Amino acid sequence: MNENPPSLHRGRRSNASRAPRAEGRQDLGFLVVNADRQYQVLRGLASPVRLRILRLLNRQGPKNINQIAEALGLPQSTIATNVQVLEEAELISTSLGKAAKGQQKICAARYSEIVVNLDPDDPSRDHNIVEVEMPLGLYTSSNVSAPCGFCSTDRILGVLDVPELFLDPRRVQAALIWFGRGYVEYKFPNNAKVLNRAIAALEFEMEMSSEVPGTNADWPSDISLWINERKIGTWTCPGDYGDRRGTYTPPWWKLEGSQYGILTTWRITAEGTFLGERKLSDIATTDLDLDRHHSIRLRIGIDDKEGRPGGVNIFGRGFGNHNQDIKMRLYLHGTNALPHIAT
Repeated sequence: MNENPPSLHRGRRSNASRAPRAEGRQDLGFLVVNADRQYQVLRGLASPVRLRILRLLNRQGPKNINQIAEALGLPQSTIATNVQVLEEAELISTSLGKAAKGQQKICAARYSEIVVNLDPDDPSRDHNIVEVEMPLGLYTSSNVSAPCGFCSTDRILGVLDVPELFLDPRRVQAALIWFGRGYVEYKFPNNAKVLNRAIAALEFEMEMSSEVPGTNADWPSDISLWINERKIGTWTCPGDYGDRRGTYTPPWWKLEGSQYGILTTWRITAEGTFLGERKLSDIATTDLDLDRHHSIRLRIGIDDKEGRPGGVNIFGRGFGNHNQDIKMRLYLHGTNALPHIAT
């Protein structure tokens, strides 16, 4: 990348700037809420008291009614009423435990992050297909080496070639990410778990290219993907493209920098992992423990064991030839619209 960073500005807070995890706090899952259909969930969130209960359980772990009331300084009757609403919304789970006299209700949070979908006519969702588009900068962990950096649609964010800045909260604005070695990892919500449905196939779609200072169309790079820490396959990208401006690449980004990539679709089915129509590996959906976790972890990176570690550019909304971030599609059992694989 041959860009001079413009002036810096303060960004929004992200996961990287949160306080350390409290003792007893669990690594909970995501929930994506359809605003048109999941009224109970919205009702559960529509109360300051209930939000305080959720926050307490998320930070400190399971508690009974008395403990919640004491921690929040509220009457037990108020807590009991609001806990019932949270139960009905399936925002908390409850169980019975022994008490000094009889039994007591133990409450636990189910989710650490909840996203409300305000687009009820989204054609990418139906009863058997769930699509989630993850903003490029919302990776949950990273370990990269120079050359590296990220930028928004307006400017470079931070300083180039400083791997430590990949934890900068401004990364949430990223529309282009690049690095020479290492990885970025995302946590997608496993809504199949929420719906109590089995996953028949899993698909990830993203625009990528190799990474070299400047650009070079003949710069092969072996780019790998991991799901739930399991490597599913490697794709050799032919080069880093700068022969013309990307369709959505902003005008301030000089032509000496990477302009666009190749839109790749990675599919994991019961028969193995495919890139487009080509089989990459025998890793199948049954190898990924998808039914055990509330999140699906996607890692994009460079495996040093591969022969051509030529870095990676990942293009998001506002950059490249495809105006999208990283898409995940879950094909649930019972669908008639499984991704086509040539045989």
